[in-house]
Amino acid sequence: MDFKELFKDVQEAIAVYSSDELDIDQGNGGSNNVELKNWLVEGKKQLDAAREALRYLCDPVPLPREVEQFLHYFCGDAANPHALADTEPLRISFYKSVATFVRGYADIAQNLTEAGYPDTEAAALQKEVDFYSEVRSAIKKHSGEELDIKPYEADMRHLLNTYVQADPAADMGNLNSLSLTELIVETGINDAIARKLNEKGKLSRNAIAEGIINNVRKTIIRDQLTDPRFYAEMSKLLDDLIQQSRADTVAYEAFLKKAEELVRRMAKKDAVAGVPAVLHGKPEAIVLFNNLASIPVTPLTSYPVKEEEEVGGHLIAADKPQPKVSSFQCPHDDAQKALLALEIDRAMREKAPAGWKGDETREKQVLNALFPIMSRDRLATEEIFKIIKNQPGY
Repeated sequence: MDFKELFKDVQEAIAVYSSDELDIDQGNGGSNNVELKNWLVEGKKQLDAAREALRYLCDPVPLPREVEQFLHYFCGDAANPHALADTEPLRISFYKSVATFVRGYADIAQNLTEAGYPDTEAAALQKEVDFYSEVRSAIKKHSGEELDIKPYEADMRHLLNTYVQADPAADMGNLNSLSLTELIVETGINDAIARKLNEKGKLSRNAIAEGIINNVRKTIIRDQLTDPRFYAEMSKLLDDLIQQSRADTVAYEAFLKKAEELVRRMAKKDAVAGVPAVLHGKPEAIVLFNNLASIPVTPLTSYPVKEEEEVGGHLIAADKPQPKVSSFQCPHDDAQKALLALEIDRAMREKAPAGWKGDETREKQVLNALFPIMSRDRLATEEIFKIIKNQPGY
């Protein structure tokens, strides 16, 4: 299997070396058609170019250009909800530039003297590689952009169990693989900060707080489609958290306590106040219950009714439109709304075909099952379907 498409290069090489145009008759005195480049010269050229590009990209970072200044420049102000999105192209350029620089250094790291670098310059290169690698890792953690392998764990385990002759893969609970918000739930916020966000102890309290805010916001943005109403509420709580003072030690500890409460509440969505007991332990039905009242519905077309009204002392027939009503009416009583959520949940578990997500025909079957439950309201059916489609339990 040619994973890197190298076969084309092999074919070209064979074509060149078997060509009649090669000058092979004049021996060492002749001019060969194929010339090998000096890999050290080329490696030094690539390393210097990558180093210069990285310096140019980081030139606007304010002095003293420690990790904290890089975090603020490449992640923006945590109080701005659009900061991470606005600075994302800048971060991607930085990640790529650092990778190119580190790769270029690794290619000739054992031959720096032969490549023409004095000992002092070689030491400076090593220091820069370590620094930029550390900053890259810190920015990824600060912005919540570390690769989260958790969504792929089940598929990876299935591949191992199916195609590798070994004992079934077991989850060892490695805390290093958890995101910051998951680690806060598992170990508490102070341990999570020490393990994940500030393991080298170089960040200020404000930088740590901004890293927590960015990671919480990333989680809300990523998961908001699974439960729009719940995460809208969490977003408001995050805004309140951002406004909280963290100027001194007492205020900072209060900030951390509220941040941990927010993360834990996000993790335990089925403990939301006001959810009827009949829904406890049914997370998908709870999501439906939370969002039924807020989904848009289709207004019925109303017909005008002739009524008389007095205009200038005379009775004149006038068109009075009936008030518009929707075909789907969400129950106002929580008990009835809970029963409706359970009915939808039961329909999904009993009537939804296997592998329906992403399959247009099977998705229509699901819509058809939901349509009568939603009072044959097309808009309401489509809106509740969007929420259902984002539930991992269906």
